[in-house]
Order: sequence, then structure tokens, then C-alpha cells
Amino acid sequence: MKQLWNDHPNLVSFVILAIGMLIILYFSARHVGFTPTQWLALAAATVALAGLSVWIISWGGDDAEDETSTDVSASQ
Repeated sequence: MKQLWNDHPNLVSFVILAIGMLIILYFSARHVGFTPTQWLALAAATVALAGLSVWIISWGGDDAEDETSTDVSASQ
């Protein structure tokens, strides 16, 4: 599991976030009376939102790595 996290951190983050968001969606809207098609549309939108969230968060991770490598080469 740790190897998978080290190899694909964004993918693992996406899967964990999507599952968590789907669980929250289910418990929040289980008594609303959605049709199966509406549930499917909400689930697809939730998974897409999880993917976009991880993608946007990953932008900041690349900058931190670039600054670290720049700082090391600048100090030498």
C-alpha cells in the first residue's frame, strides 16, 4: 500500500476522497427520494469534483518541490 502511495499519490488521494465524498453524499441525501438516474448524476458529479480537487491541490505540490530543488542549487 505504501508503495502504491509513493508511486501514485494523486491517484490514491483521488480514490480516497471520492469514496469519502460518495459516503457523505449518500448519508446526506438518502431520504430525499432521488430516482436512480438522479443518484447516478450526483455520484458522477461528486467523483468529478473529487478529481478536480486533487488535481488543483497537486498544483501546489509541484511548486514546493521546485522551490526546494532551486534553494539547494542556489546555496551551492
